[in-house]
Amino acid sequence: MSIGQALRDGAQVLSAAGITDAPRDARRLMAHALGVDPGRITLLAHDPMPEAVQATFQAMIARRAAREPVSKITGKRAFYGRDFTVTSDVLDPRPETETLVAWALSAPFRNVLDLGTGSGCILITLLAERSDAHGVGLDLSPAALQVAEQNAQALGVAGRARFQQSDWCAVLPESQSFDLIVSNPPYIALDELPDLSPEVLGHDPRIALTDEGDGLQAYRAIAAQAPGHLRAGGRMAVEIGPTQGAAVSRLFRDVGLENVAIHPDLDHRDRVVTGQKPA
Repeated sequence: MSIGQALRDGAQVLSAAGITDAPRDARRLMAHALGVDPGRITLLAHDPMPEAVQATFQAMIARRAAREPVSKITGKRAFYGRDFTVTSDVLDPRPETETLVAWALSAPFRNVLDLGTGSGCILITLLAERSDAHGVGLDLSPAALQVAEQNAQALGVAGRARFQQSDWCAVLPESQSFDLIVSNPPYIALDELPDLSPEVLGHDPRIALTDEGDGLQAYRAIAAQAPGHLRAGGRMAVEIGPTQGAAVSRLFRDVGLENVAIHPDLDHRDRVVTGQKPA
């Protein structure tokens, strides 16, 4: 069997399982199995499929047909132009989170705090884009922190990033402050969980998805704790669900943040709420 035929067979299996963009996913899995860039698959289409690679590819196709995300199968996810290691212990980085990163990079900062850092994709991207910045990533999950540390090392920012277990800001000394605080907290309400795709519900850690309540508990904690760790004039940004803009904006204003604004993602859905501590 040729690589091209194996690829077509794999895409048919995924299509029959109801996978959207089955050919794209099959190509990405084939590239991972062969250890090549996806763009080279067409050039290799007529080559014979190595037997060992065929078994690996078929096993990955079966996992994808069972609705496991490609990123969790390959262990990698692209975010803001870099590849991040992902496991079942961290939220899969998503394109909409790049809205938060872009806003954070729109003004200077030297010191950044990432609450609920997960894979570290937000903090590490900010440090990679700003070579003079340092940062702290906090997370309740020790397993997630291990993934974040691995990503920081792989992407060359380990010397400027520190990761620590904490329930939001609890571990921070009262005197420690930052120019910028960012977070992508769990914001799915408990009654919204059944609406999530099997890829998300079955393979992202539940603790990173929902607060087991109304979806706003994390924002209440962040609003109560984080402004005390912002320097005068410092900025704060959180990712939100598309219906939460007004509620989170109100929480920010209630704790004295100024210039509170809601920012849409590329699909024109409310995605990020930002605010600033008075100078």
